Amino acid sequence: MELTILMPCLNEAETLEICIKKAKAFLASSGVDGEVMIADNGSTDGSQDIARANGAVVVDVPARGYGAALL
Repeated sequence: MELTILMPCLNEAETLEICIKKAKAFLASSGVDGEVMIADNGSTDGSQDIARANGAVVVDVPARGYGAALL
């Protein structure tokens, strides 16, 4: 089974690393093949770099809002 854990993001530099690590730990402990994907909504605080450095796939979502980030 494969699973994508999708997280919307807008300027989440303070918390993003721990969220990605917890999501990846869940995948590993569950034996589920998967990925962590960050739907970035135009962050200006380095969130994209933090996500990539922690092994997440980053998708740029230009339309603002959680709904747009999750579509």
